[in-house]
Amino acid sequence: MEAALPLARAAAGPARFTFLIKLLAAAALVAVGDRLFFKADHAGATLGVFAAGLLLSALALRAEIRRSKGGLIAAGTAAYCAAVMIEDPGLLALALFWLAINLAVLLPRAKRFGSSWTWLIRLAAHALTTPFRPLLDANRLLAARKRWPGRAGMSSYAPTLALPVLGSILFLFLFARANPLIGNAFGSVEPLAIFSGFSILRALFWLFLLLLVWRVLRPQMRVGRPADPDGLELILPGVSVASVTLSLLAFNLIFAVQNGLDLAFLWSGGALPEGMSHAEYAHRGAYPLIATALLAGLFVLATLQPGSETAASRDIRRFVYVWIGQNVFLVASTMLRTIDYIEAYSLTELRIQALVWMALVAVGLVLICIRIRLGKSGVWLLNANLATAAAVLLGSAAVDYDRIAAGWNVRHAREAGGEGASLDLCYLFQMGPSSLGPLVELESRPIPQSLRLRVSWLRNYQMDMLAARQEGRGGWTWRGARRLAAAHEAVAERKLPRFTAPYRNCDGTVPRPETASPSL
Repeated sequence: MEAALPLARAAAGPARFTFLIKLLAAAALVAVGDRLFFKADHAGATLGVFAAGLLLSALALRAEIRRSKGGLIAAGTAAYCAAVMIEDPGLLALALFWLAINLAVLLPRAKRFGSSWTWLIRLAAHALTTPFRPLLDANRLLAARKRWPGRAGMSSYAPTLALPVLGSILFLFLFARANPLIGNAFGSVEPLAIFSGFSILRALFWLFLLLLVWRVLRPQMRVGRPADPDGLELILPGVSVASVTLSLLAFNLIFAVQNGLDLAFLWSGGALPEGMSHAEYAHRGAYPLIATALLAGLFVLATLQPGSETAASRDIRRFVYVWIGQNVFLVASTMLRTIDYIEAYSLTELRIQALVWMALVAVGLVLICIRIRLGKSGVWLLNANLATAAAVLLGSAAVDYDRIAAGWNVRHAREAGGEGASLDLCYLFQMGPSSLGPLVELESRPIPQSLRLRVSWLRNYQMDMLAARQEGRGGWTWRGARRLAAAHEAVAERKLPRFTAPYRNCDGTVPRPETASPSL
């Protein structure tokens, strides 16, 4: 046994060396994150820079990612999200980056992809075990050291003490914030100056970064087998060829009535009954019709499973194709309803997202037809839908919907000669820097002088806010820099005035002075 011990140590040497490199890389990333984010004014392009550093570290230290096709695709997606965050960070880009980089480290550990639903469960489990991964690794490392003579010592108690010590620090910090008595007691201690700049808050921030980084550099060792594809199939009792045929016949007739009315009033612009406007007709039907299309898709999934008697019936398949076609037309009508409503009122980010969601519903219905035609499984349909949704989300992460909405509203505003709704300056104010370009364009148009003064104040305010953010610690973004430079160039070219009035209301009007209440 003593002869075998040197061999065990030699074999463990490279593993310990690799572990040490990952530990040093994690420490370096925590130090970089501390420098970039702790007490920063904003989370700007630095978020993308840190994400890129984490991704490069994972690629360098986890060779299986570079050898796996799935891992490389996920890593490429994470790189795209990091670039988007350098351009202009957002919660969607951040969430997609974290999803992609976790897939990059987990995909090489699975024999095949399987069901995307299974991967959602795996990612959730991966996230839930994040706080415990460093403790498990420390416990494994110390257990390995105990097997080597002379290696065990006081460090063997570290896993036992880590949880109570860290937990106590966390709860003390929270109680100090919540209870003024405890807070005052720690007032002379916080920020616990063990060394310059150290504080409980900073230590917790380091711990948070370490947990995130370590989970990428040291993912879980095993990935479970994919779920059985048949487990995703929906089953309804009492389904027969006769019942499904009669149902599809009745459904097609009902949908034909609804689509006929849309053709008569919505698509052709025909006169509606007295007392009903096109905007009301459009708004009342938008979301219920989408729910109808989703229920139709669910019915088809439940009644036409591949290999079933209903799916084998040629007549039923024909009825299904006609009904799905009617549902796609129904979704198109719903999108037209939303567009009519936008023209009557205004465009918002939420309404753009609603149109995108409706398009996704239409794609999902078409995929159901493809599944029936090709005899694909429920797993294939789920993966295809999630892949389509992921592509749309990745595209949306790089698009400034607020800028699109602001530009549309300015071009179609009645005050600017358009045929749309009246301009809502408070909504432009809420959009922040996204409305800067459209405001410059609006101020350059022949508009009433009273409106011009309000727009001028709002444009100057947005420029000042964007400039302050760009100059603040951690707030610089590539999109912000380009947007501010374009605004300065347009202002100089069109000789727009510098407005230095104090803060006003969100619509640019002067706040009314508060009248003093009479004394009693």
